[in-house]
Amino acid sequence: METLFFYGTLRYQPLLDLVMGQAHNLRVTQAQLPEHEVLWAKGESFPMIRPAKGGCARGVLIEGVDAAFLKRLDFYEGGFAYTLRDVMVDVNGRQVGAQVYFPEEGLWTPGAPWSLAQWEGDWGDITLYAAREVMGYYGHLDAGEVARRFPMIRARAATRVRAAQSAPTTLRANSGPEDLSIRETRQPYSNYFTLEEQDIAFRRFDGEMSDTVTRAGFIGIDAVTVLPYDPVRDRVLVIEQFRFGPHVRGDPKPWVLEPVAGRIDAGESPEDCAHRETLEEAGLRLQSLQEIARYYPSPGAFSEFLISYVAIADLPDGAARVAGLAQEDEDIRGHVLSFDRLMELVSSGEAGCGPLVLSAFWLSQNRARLGWSP
Repeated sequence: METLFFYGTLRYQPLLDLVMGQAHNLRVTQAQLPEHEVLWAKGESFPMIRPAKGGCARGVLIEGVDAAFLKRLDFYEGGFAYTLRDVMVDVNGRQVGAQVYFPEEGLWTPGAPWSLAQWEGDWGDITLYAAREVMGYYGHLDAGEVARRFPMIRARAATRVRAAQSAPTTLRANSGPEDLSIRETRQPYSNYFTLEEQDIAFRRFDGEMSDTVTRAGFIGIDAVTVLPYDPVRDRVLVIEQFRFGPHVRGDPKPWVLEPVAGRIDAGESPEDCAHRETLEEAGLRLQSLQEIARYYPSPGAFSEFLISYVAIADLPDGAARVAGLAQEDEDIRGHVLSFDRLMELVSSGEAGCGPLVLSAFWLSQNRARLGWSP
């Protein structure tokens, strides 16, 4: 049996229970590690620990950790370059030997002092959803592979938190958990994206439960789309890039005209995402955002949820360029065109991307309100 000292997120009991994945009878005691401090890892959603003269890292001492639990902990922590070291912690004036997960030297940049309460409010729910997916890979993937996938895992977790804030039910059914029965869940594919199958029964409109049916869905991530618009020049900016979906459909011309678009990172607001993605994909800074709608573009089999904007921007001659992030292998060409030309492309079908069509028709009804004068 081992004794561990937790200074960070594993002090949060729901997360510890999830990582353990089994009934336990561990002894948990408040403790502290002298001459150390706990800080946010700068730009991340978790803390780090480091030596600090005169510091005091507060946490909990967990005694009675067996080999099976330690393996699960190593899987959860090990992929992020956290390894165990032996330390002496203080428990009410008594020195106790324990092990602590320390980050690899120089891996993270120290930030502000870490607060468990602040983390729980900002990241607790997201972390629980992410940890469920991470621990679901235990015994199937190695920790390094899970760490590689973790940005997408965390973004999917943030999507689930946002999804809990559902739209009104003034017309549609005001359903609850009792109206769905999930018999079994499978993930036949999970990598950059995830495919999920469920055997499920649902409440019919006659009040009875349906037979058990098997359904499959593509698990996407909440995303934004942005159509930059210059009301002075009556111009828009659209982007063009190769898209795999049209290619595998058999489209011989799979370069697609679109609005700027991108997934919302965990901890990021849709508005911040809109500004960031427009700078990355078009090299353009926006002045203001006008929200069009929040919607599922294809709810029959896709969980993806979009928030679409028209954004006020300055679009002089020469504003279009080739952009995109090299680390994401993006090759994106911008086009600045008149509003009338945009509508011609929509009418001809050359602009055949759903969010672009929606944004164009919304703009056709709101140009004057945005400052355009014929």
